[in-house]
Amino acid sequence: MRKRSTIFVAAVTIVMLLAGCGAAENRQTEAGKPGQELVYATVKDINDMNPHLYPGSMPAQGMVYESLVENTPGGIQPLLAESWEISPDGTVYTFHLRQGVTFHDGQPFNAEAVKQNIDAVQHNAAKHTWIKLSDKIKETKVTGEHTFELTLSEPYYPTLLELSMTRPYVFLSPQDFLNGETKDGVKGYHGTGPYRLAEHRTDQYAVFEANTKYWNGTPAISKITAKVLPTGETTFLALQKGEVNFVFTDDRGTDSIDTEAMDRLAESGVYQVVRSEPMNTKMIVANSGKADSPVQDRAVREAVWHAIDRDTIAGQIFSGKETPAGTLFSSNVNYADIGLKPRAYDLQEAERLLEEAGWTRSGEETRTKGGKPLSMTLYYDAASLSQKTEAELIQNTVKSIGMKLELLGEDSSSIASRRAAGNYDLLFNQTWGLAYDPQSTVSAFTSETAYYHAIKGIGRAEQLKGKIEEVMVTSDEEKRKALYADILTTVHEEALFIPLTNGNLTVVAPGNLQGISFKQTQFELPFERMSFK
Repeated sequence: MRKRSTIFVAAVTIVMLLAGCGAAENRQTEAGKPGQELVYATVKDINDMNPHLYPGSMPAQGMVYESLVENTPGGIQPLLAESWEISPDGTVYTFHLRQGVTFHDGQPFNAEAVKQNIDAVQHNAAKHTWIKLSDKIKETKVTGEHTFELTLSEPYYPTLLELSMTRPYVFLSPQDFLNGETKDGVKGYHGTGPYRLAEHRTDQYAVFEANTKYWNGTPAISKITAKVLPTGETTFLALQKGEVNFVFTDDRGTDSIDTEAMDRLAESGVYQVVRSEPMNTKMIVANSGKADSPVQDRAVREAVWHAIDRDTIAGQIFSGKETPAGTLFSSNVNYADIGLKPRAYDLQEAERLLEEAGWTRSGEETRTKGGKPLSMTLYYDAASLSQKTEAELIQNTVKSIGMKLELLGEDSSSIASRRAAGNYDLLFNQTWGLAYDPQSTVSAFTSETAYYHAIKGIGRAEQLKGKIEEVMVTSDEEKRKALYADILTTVHEEALFIPLTNGNLTVVAPGNLQGISFKQTQFELPFERMSFK
């Protein structure tokens, strides 16, 4: 769904690239000044830039379109809405819009434009069922030229978070609508963002020019080009030749990043490598609701947790580009910094837990309990080399503590179907990540198409579901914090979601580019904050 360009570097490529660094440095010295063009490599075309649908490139859409509010490390902040009020019952949101804002085509941004856009999204509701807000919007109303009112069918605390996402609740000039709608296509791509789409050649490149009338000031970098290139050596040779000067990869592309090469590029001084804080968590989901499976036993789930060497996975399988994860969410995720104690890699503790739970072995390679062998199946994405390698490492390790683990690779759609049907013992997955967490992953605990079966078998399942329903509607911030603490503590204690590593966003950029930072999302970058020294 969300894959940016990936990078692979062979040893010969490193040598060639570093040999060419001097020439690249000369080019950058000449061109490295305010207004310099940024050219980034992308493995896929920007595709359809309709912000109310999903084929388009999210990094590109993030430059062109904006939302009412912005999710930041400090919480929700104003963007196209300068301020807002929420009714005491939590169902009515009144937004006071920023004045003087125009779309790229010169049309005014006002409450009527907000209503038209949100209504257009809602008229295509079947496409947006993944975002719970789409099911809760009851009425949209213009109450003044720059005042807009959104009424929900019931309180829903993640409303502002979901309004802040890259899509679909962002704003396109109504002049671009097709027959008053966006569900069947649009006539243009005019947003209010810091950059406008100036040129697009399918599967070749797309050019974005700075919006000189941007409400928050003209960006320092006047032009950004997204150049379509194959992954691997081609991208690095393009860096060497100066054909591109910027590369960024999300966690889904990290299988092919050569970290050593990245570091050597940084040491050359021509390029810099910048990595974000954790963006999501790779994990193994344990199906507590699987009938007659050892995975129903909490001690077995805890033993698996203790038998995973995360340092080896992060350091060797991911070459240090991911970090070991001790909990379901990293501490930089909202509501997740609650002091949960990670379970260390400890094979003796794993064996102790199994022995105490009655899983014994008497000369047998595999432990048994009541005549049943301690045998389970771990499902992984057959297209992911890292998952296969992780699975083999875990399989070999748990064998030493008397646990038999069968491995089965399937395509991602088959694994999703297994997860929905509850037809699995253990399977690889990952959290939704920023900006969707914790609310989206936690909501999925109760969804029959997601993690319902994972929590189904625990004694506290109904209590947990009740707390999840409550946390989504409460308007009391302190109560929300307490509920999240209870929810995350429960799933941690029950060892339902076994963390592996944290993925991040990696940027390779010219050494003289400043202002590189990250948003509370793994899918876009704030290019408008960047400039050349």
